[in-house]
Amino acid sequence: MNSGGDPAAFITLVDAQTLQSQLAPPAQRVQTARGAGLLESADTVAAVIARLEPAADPQGVATTVRQWKHLGALTQAEQEAILIGSVVDRAKRQIGLFLGILLTVSAVVIALIIYTMTMEKLKQIATLKLIGAPDRTIVSLIVQQSLALGMVGWSFGLILILLVKDYFPRCVVLEPVNAAALGGIIIVVCIVASGLGVRAALKVDPATAIGG
Repeated sequence: MNSGGDPAAFITLVDAQTLQSQLAPPAQRVQTARGAGLLESADTVAAVIARLEPAADPQGVATTVRQWKHLGALTQAEQEAILIGSVVDRAKRQIGLFLGILLTVSAVVIALIIYTMTMEKLKQIATLKLIGAPDRTIVSLIVQQSLALGMVGWSFGLILILLVKDYFPRCVVLEPVNAAALGGIIIVVCIVASGLGVRAALKVDPATAIGG
């Protein structure tokens, strides 16, 4: 298995023990020249899994084993920390980076779309101001448009992921909490992205509704 968590080679346990017990080719040539022959042992133990009683202290047992000569010990929590730090954490950072880039691009696209739609409706917005519509009504209309764009995109993306996740090379687990958190982030992004359109709408002079 490589650093990314992908299987790199498949070998049997016997072959793995043989590779582990044999010396490197240069060292083996030195031993052969000295007449020592092929140095290997058929009885090699790489690791031992110990199952403890429920009342036992894993950290205490590991500490005791470490005191023995040429032996090391890892608790389950330490093994999980190594796995998360070497494989899971790296993948999480990569996914987080891609997610941040996608959210930034989405915010820019939504902001441009909302701004363009607002500029095309400046006369209608001026008419609303002329008849006495409060600014919060105009702002809510623009924000609702932005939220509608974001929620439609989130819904299509969620449906697409649920349809194709079983065909990915790796196992993809989509928890409801993650989907809900992404939806909340999209809502915030849409509200921020509607700022350009809101700013343009609030600067409209009601007199432009009469002047054409």
